[in-house]
Formats: sequence, C-alpha cells, structure tokens
Amino acid sequence: MSHVSQAPVTTPDGEPAPPAPTAYSQVKGWFSGYDQVLFDWFLTRRTGGEEQPGDLLELGAFMGKSAIFLGGYLREGEEFTVCDLFDSPAPDDSNLAEMQDSYSTLTRRGFETNYLAFREALPTVIQAPTSVVADRVRPASCRFVHIDASHLYEHVVQDIASSRVVAAPGAVVVFDDYRSEHCPGVAAAVWGAVATGELHLICVSASKLYATWDDPAPYQAELLTWLEGRRDLWHGVDLVAGQSLIRIGDEGAVPPAPPQPLRPAPEGAAPAPAGHQPGPRPRAGVAWRKLAKDLLPPVVTRAIVAWRRRRRG
Repeated sequence: MSHVSQAPVTTPDGEPAPPAPTAYSQVKGWFSGYDQVLFDWFLTRRTGGEEQPGDLLELGAFMGKSAIFLGGYLREGEEFTVCDLFDSPAPDDSNLAEMQDSYSTLTRRGFETNYLAFREALPTVIQAPTSVVADRVRPASCRFVHIDASHLYEHVVQDIASSRVVAAPGAVVVFDDYRSEHCPGVAAAVWGAVATGELHLICVSASKLYATWDDPAPYQAELLTWLEGRRDLWHGVDLVAGQSLIRIGDEGAVPPAPPQPLRPAPEGAAPAPAGHQPGPRPRAGVAWRKLAKDLLPPVVTRAIVAWRRRRRG
C-alpha cells in the first residue's frame, strides 16, 4: 500500500487547493449506482471461499470518483495505482485536442484533494501517459483493472495490451465508454480484442464492459446465480463473436453505502454544491410503456411486453 504524505495540497504559487468535498456526491465524475453494485460484486468475490489476491489499477482518474470508491477495497499488503496525465502535456496532438475539449479542468491537485478527503493516504500516482503502465506496474500483479483513459483508438489498443501484461490470473478488466457515441475508438479497440478471441467477455452494463484474459465461465456462473436473486437488476444472455455475454440493466439498484469523508462538514454548515454528475438517463422501459398505453390497443401492448420479456431472457 502507498505511504504518501498527506501534506496540504497547494497550487504551484502556494495558494490553497480547492476546498475538499464533504460528501461523495460532491466529487465530479460519472459512475452509475448500478456499476458501483457490479464493482462491489467483482471486488468482493471469493474463489473457493478465498479472496482473489492482487493489486488494483485505474487508468484515467478524472477527479477521483471511481478511484475513491476503489480505494475502499484495498486489502492489507495490496497496492492501488492510478495513472493519468492530469495537467501534464499530452504526448501527441490528438490527445492534446481530447484533453482540451473534455478534461480542461483536470488537475492532479484536484484529484489528490478529493481522494484525501475520503482515504488516509494517496494511491501510487503515475502522472504520465498510460503507455508507461506496463513498465511501471509489476507484471501479473493486478486483480482488478479499470480503464477509463484516452478515448483514441491507438491509445485504447495500448491500454488493452498493458492490462494484459499487468493482469494477475483471473483478473477482471473493466472498460468504460465501450459503446458511447462520442467514443468510437474505444468500441473499435475493445470489440477488436474480443473478436480475435484474446479478451473474454463476462458482462456489460450500459456504460462498462467487464472482461478477463482468462476463463470467464466461473465468473458468469456465479454472476448469473447472484442476478437471479435480484429484482433491481434485469439480465439476459447473448452470444457475441462466439462468446457468451451477460447483459445487465438497472431496475433501481441501490449502490453500496458511499465512501464517507474523513472530515465531515461542521454541524450547521451549508452543504457544498454537488459536483457535476451526468443527468439521469430516461428509462427506456418506462417511456415506451407509457407511449404504448396511450396510443396502442391493449392486445398490441401485451404482445410487445411479452416480446421484450423473451428478449431479456
């Protein structure tokens, strides 16, 4: 585990860092409640009654929302490593344009301030392009890798290759934005690795794809058993590129208890404004049911409901 000093974080000119958040909801970022449920399941899963050994790794941290969450699953003797450019110069013009367009407010001091508001010590921070990870993280050491860095195809291909180098046996590798319309490079790189048969699918949520470099069958068998007992997550099974894939959707899943701040706001203090969160996505099921009820004959509506249930199964 990292033993980084908690000296007060300041700006380069000595000014105090931005105020620390006093609630997890104030940390800027995108991390859905039901992906938090899935992270919790994978990070606490036991094989043969024993915990999966290995370190944690995150490529691309933004302001620390998922990193703070991951830090709560770090066990004695394990190391958590975060790699991000933060406010360092981008390695090429395409990456520079991406950083200026999507991450212009990202700074290392902002990440560290947020992280130390919830965890006693920082993770090991690599402020560099993620291409250095394979050389800076021990081979075959990580049990869980979360990849949410550059969205450029060439960079994601490199991140996929790096994850294979550092993955311990049975490691889970999670890819964000595998299907987002503004990140076609991520989709091309991830599905390309699936199509070659190198990367083995476990499941997908609306935002993240969960995979492994090893046999996914044990994960899928346990995951299906767990899902059968949950009414707040729907699931179905598809065959993609010759691989079984579990699709998981949100039906109101409640995330684990959020990380608690180490120094809560003084009693009576006005709450700080919440960090930027993505607006709630309209639930497709609710929308089409309302439209069908308003416009279609009952017999047609019932037929559509039956068809959708068969698709989910």
